[in-house]
Amino acid sequence: MANIINNKLECLMLFLLTFSYVLSDRFVDGRKIGTTKLVKPKGTIKTIEGKDGEIIDCVDLYQQPALDHPLLKNHTIQTEPCSIPSNLKANSSPVKLIQGWHKSGQCPEATIPILRAPKNQHHPALRHLKRSRTQHNQSLDSNDGDNLSDHEYAVAYFGGGGSYLGSHATLNVWKPTVEGDGEMSLGQIWLVNGPAQEINTLEAGWRVDPDQKSKFFIYWTSDNYQNTGCENLDCPGFVQTSKSFAIGSALDVSVYNSKQVDIGVAVYLSDDKWWLKVNDQAIGYWPISIYKYLKSSAARLDYGGEIYNAKVGGRHTKTQMGSGHFPSEGYGKAGYFRHIQYMDSTGSFKDVEPGSLGKDAAKPSCYDIQIQSDKSSGTNFYFGGPGYSADKCP
Repeated sequence: MANIINNKLECLMLFLLTFSYVLSDRFVDGRKIGTTKLVKPKGTIKTIEGKDGEIIDCVDLYQQPALDHPLLKNHTIQTEPCSIPSNLKANSSPVKLIQGWHKSGQCPEATIPILRAPKNQHHPALRHLKRSRTQHNQSLDSNDGDNLSDHEYAVAYFGGGGSYLGSHATLNVWKPTVEGDGEMSLGQIWLVNGPAQEINTLEAGWRVDPDQKSKFFIYWTSDNYQNTGCENLDCPGFVQTSKSFAIGSALDVSVYNSKQVDIGVAVYLSDDKWWLKVNDQAIGYWPISIYKYLKSSAARLDYGGEIYNAKVGGRHTKTQMGSGHFPSEGYGKAGYFRHIQYMDSTGSFKDVEPGSLGKDAAKPSCYDIQIQSDKSSGTNFYFGGPGYSADKCP
């Protein structure tokens, strides 16, 4: 009789364990997370569900995706930069204030927060910076099927053969309307080096897709967006060190003619690593070993906005850039970049002189840029626009 009872208890325990495992993909701390299958990263120590539905997994520092890169197999993670650049005009606001998931929990020490993404989710390809090809008199039709003329920009650029060890700007964060599938709108900084067919880039900023959420993103490539690199932590490469900032998570955004939200974004070279800082916090780094032409410096620094125009219905997209308003409207109404800086060979950040910035507005009647300078904001510019209009941007 005792054996029968023991067998029944073992079966019941096995059933409960199996049932709890099945539920684990649908519930977080007892709450359902939707019908979409979400993939929990390896090395997850703790899971946090934000009030806006985002799922954040706190992943063991040494089991993060970056260490799967073949060049980083024996990599020792450096948790903080050895040196801090001087004269960096960083935003001092804590990064937790700009991402809502912190209201639901914190990641423990020796972990990093990773935004959980649906299985087999494919974001629209980040095809930006291909305007570099047009600057080298190359064809507007790329070999990946992307029509480069559908990328529209309002950007400022600095250099073009120089040697820069870092870049910084304070980016005004907005949530511009994105009209169609495959379209996007972003504001970011680029650090660039290499010949046109092998462009190396480091990129960071905010991006809005058709889900109409403004999210912090990073990107890198070492071969002109062909076979290397990716967005966020979607592939090995970027080594995250911060336990407080989730790359790819939604940001707080500005409100037209009301509160303004901005983030300081800096990328600089230290200890053979390109460190990323958001406001006053180091987020992580790109090791120089994953690059060919960004091993020692960047040759050009870019700042500004981009949209992708799918031309649905044979007309220009209604996707907005920046705040969706033209630069002429000014502070509180138009998107801005301020405190534009570069790091020189001495390890010091310096203001970019307004006269040293070139500008590129692909279609000023759709999206434009105005560069200026003042004591409070340093070298700065307003950028953006509404996109389609029957008379000015058909």
